[in-house]
Amino acid sequence: MAAVPDTSEPEVQQIATLRAGDDVQGVFACTRKERLMSRAGTPYLALELRDRTGAIPARIFRDADVAAARFERGDLVRVAGRVERFREELQLDVRAIAAAAPGDADPAAFLPTAYRDLDELDGFLEHLAREVHDPGFRALLESLLADDALRRAWRTAPCSRNGHHAYLGGLLEHTVAVATLAQEACLLHVRLNSDLLITAAIVHDLGKTEEFTYGAEIGLSDAGRLLGHVELGLRLLDERAAGIPAMDAERRLALAHCVLTHHGPDSAPNRRFGSPEALALHRLNAVDAAIKGALEQGLGLDS
Repeated sequence: MAAVPDTSEPEVQQIATLRAGDDVQGVFACTRKERLMSRAGTPYLALELRDRTGAIPARIFRDADVAAARFERGDLVRVAGRVERFREELQLDVRAIAAAAPGDADPAAFLPTAYRDLDELDGFLEHLAREVHDPGFRALLESLLADDALRRAWRTAPCSRNGHHAYLGGLLEHTVAVATLAQEACLLHVRLNSDLLITAAIVHDLGKTEEFTYGAEIGLSDAGRLLGHVELGLRLLDERAAGIPAMDAERRLALAHCVLTHHGPDSAPNRRFGSPEALALHRLNAVDAAIKGALEQGLGLDS
């Protein structure tokens, strides 16, 4: 297998625009690498290559073991090949491949991003926070929204790696959607504590700002892998609320219960919702996740 041509020309080919017969030379993220055997008994590599616009399966049939030594899954790889149609699907027949040189491309440029404008979503988030009037909850939200580093992480994080909102900015998009649903639910059910429910909707997934890593693909941080986003969020909120006198024990407990049970009551000590607001948050969170999952991945997605 020939060495990959070294070129400093900007890469303009995008996976979403590739067609059968296209020659490809560019840098992509390798998100699958598997050594398989052909019917003839010779090894080949099955790959998935991805950029911000999508993914394409790829195959290396010649000198597969030699090629395999040149890169790993999760690397950015410089590829030369040709797009072919196989069983009604496009795939890339790779002629040459190697790990891209450091500085060839920014790994984050290969990750999928939110469909909606993040500045617009930021504005919606601030508007929703202003709908909270309780002094303790409002002070908590003001403290969180004034944290520039946290806001950047909020704009960057996905909601998941393979499920709903699985792209950069997905967390902010989901947060705004759930908080908007919470606001509407409070208009329909006036006995709900709107300050508690809207606050809980805004912060319920806040731990995801610490859950992920960003390279050629979205990964889990050590904290995300060992603790998960619910525990990370509870710790973050507890630390921030400790400096706000108006966030008394009653408010902190009510908010923590909503965050703890937003995936369902099994996380509660008695496996029951302790407030109508906790039940509402769980249902509203599930509605947005299920609808988004169905729109992006079909009705078979398990929400």
